[in-house]
Amino acid sequence: MITPQETLLLVVDVQGKLATAVFQPELVEKHISKLIRSCTLLGIPALYTEQYPKGLGHTVEPLRELLSEQAPYEKLSFSCCGNEAFMRRLRSLGRNDILVVGMETHVCVYQTCIELLEFGYNVHIVTDAVSSRSVENKALGIRCIERAGGIPTSTEMAIFELLRVAEGETFKAISKIIKE
Repeated sequence: MITPQETLLLVVDVQGKLATAVFQPELVEKHISKLIRSCTLLGIPALYTEQYPKGLGHTVEPLRELLSEQAPYEKLSFSCCGNEAFMRRLRSLGRNDILVVGMETHVCVYQTCIELLEFGYNVHIVTDAVSSRSVENKALGIRCIERAGGIPTSTEMAIFELLRVAEGETFKAISKIIKE
């Protein structure tokens, strides 16, 4: 099971026109927002990337605001692992469990997950917080990540797994986020 001490949230390429062109864009953005806010309350670091922002645009504003304490890692490689600065930062955080969300499931999310698995990380693909332009490609990406050793989870499943107990101020605050 994932713990706040060992987990990192990775937000992959939720940017520009792509963010509105994927399957169920509003729902995916809502789930990613819940995860970012919950992870912030739990002290879990988040990293985020942008695929060729000059062409695809920047991370959508609502999520960028939640991630405002840091800059995105810009990349040209489909996998986040192709960015050396990203990999240095990821390694420096010393987290073994990576919650992966973002776009597109069958391209950048898939290739990132495969490389993270190859590097020995435990990859948790948040199935309701990833998407592609077609539902078929979303499903294919999730299946291939799972077959490679990625662990499927959902927004609520991951948050409650991180919380472990239904008590305290953090639980109350996160309960409000989940109910939105």
